[in-house]
Amino acid sequence: MPSSRWPEDTARRTLLRASLAVGSAGLLAGLPRLATAAEVEPLLHEGGCVIAFRHALAPGTFDPPEFKLGECRTQRNLSDGGRAQARRMGEWFEARRLKPARVRTSPWCRCVDTAQLAFGSAEVWPALGSPRGATEATNAESLRALRTALADATRQRGRFEAWVTHMFVLSDLAATGSSSGEGLVLRAGPNGAVQVLARLAPPPA
Repeated sequence: MPSSRWPEDTARRTLLRASLAVGSAGLLAGLPRLATAAEVEPLLHEGGCVIAFRHALAPGTFDPPEFKLGECRTQRNLSDGGRAQARRMGEWFEARRLKPARVRTSPWCRCVDTAQLAFGSAEVWPALGSPRGATEATNAESLRALRTALADATRQRGRFEAWVTHMFVLSDLAATGSSSGEGLVLRAGPNGAVQVLARLAPPPA
């Protein structure tokens, strides 16, 4: 069971403060602007990509000190607004007849709930889990697994995957901050580098 302690707490908290300022020019410099639905839709129809979401709105910053994976009551969870936001995420896809070939989610309850409310069902994948309390070796292994899976998805034209995860995971994978409910359309480049093709604005909570 993950510990509530974080070995790199100071560094992570510094990153958190920077990431929460998602509109800052420094954090988003050189990255794609928020795209319109008309711009994101053809990318997903074309496939060969992953749309990776930060979970919907879950007020607060970290899980309580006594949190336990698998026990939602001990975790930071979606608010009513977050649950509504997750449903609107799913409505966006349904209205455009976009169906992910695979939906994967972090084991954390706020991610599982986001994925299920948006897409109906999801496969729990530990690699998408929060790095909080994990060792550096575990986090590095998870990042390698995500990069490998993204490269596999990139080769599958005509289909796309949806992932639901955490801000820190997206920051490590795609080198960008993200808002609650925001989706990043990702593809692996020729050299394996992660490309951010578009940023889908989160629906209102």
